[in-house]
Amino acid sequence: MASYEVTLYQGREVAFLTQHGKQHLVRDRLQDALGCQLVHTDAYDTDKLGTFTNEVVRVGSQLDAVRAKATIGMDLTGLPIGMASEGAFGPDPFVGFTPWNSEVILWVDRDLGIEVQGFAHGPSQSLQRAIKTLEELNSFATEANFPSHYLSLRPEQMDYSAGQKGIRDMSQLVEAFHSAQSRTASGCLVIENDLRAFANPTRQALIRQALDNLIHKLVSACPQCAKPGYILKKKTLGLPCRLCGRPTQLAISEIWECLSCGFEDQKLIKQSKSADPSRCNYCNP
Repeated sequence: MASYEVTLYQGREVAFLTQHGKQHLVRDRLQDALGCQLVHTDAYDTDKLGTFTNEVVRVGSQLDAVRAKATIGMDLTGLPIGMASEGAFGPDPFVGFTPWNSEVILWVDRDLGIEVQGFAHGPSQSLQRAIKTLEELNSFATEANFPSHYLSLRPEQMDYSAGQKGIRDMSQLVEAFHSAQSRTASGCLVIENDLRAFANPTRQALIRQALDNLIHKLVSACPQCAKPGYILKKKTLGLPCRLCGRPTQLAISEIWECLSCGFEDQKLIKQSKSADPSRCNYCNP
């Protein structure tokens, strides 16, 4: 983590509600960067807001859920600043074949009346399969990066109240397999990666990336209102090719925006006045 100057949040306490060990992923990075003090609470069961295994279906969007967590955490601790984390899983947005994880970390400052969001996206370790035999169990375990990534197992056609989560070693997995099979006439089970933060190192890496994105925004102050959250909104493309003069996909300038007051500023990118022909879709198709 890079070193930062003293920030607006030096010495401030920040509420963080989680029951899945996320405080261990963010505390050192956050405190080193902002000089704040993370105040962890697990006094509310966040599974009530939704579970990955759908015993409780999440109501609303990913952002709705993370905002609810941050609000509850601040209410529980009595602090005006809070943060929360929420993950979502599905197919990748490009071709739809790769399991994908999207993470958001939300920072809420009631004193300043702002919300700042940190994001990260990437491939996930989130497999699911129907199995019947120990051979299929072992094959899936290898593919699912078990035991570094924990597993969940349940009888098919039954919810997770009849299954087991947080399976972390082979003896526990085999025991869960036999126990689940004894409760279904078909012998068919559903096995999958446990997607809770403490159980999935691949997800942990993306949570850290989302935190870094959040920190980058929090240490960037608006030149007009001085509040944190002055961020790059978009780039203006079209740097001309040095050979043919046509616009390329390289940026000419950046537009920065304040999340609080809406101030915008266009910044020219300090680079060559033209692009190398190797970056031109016409000269180098």
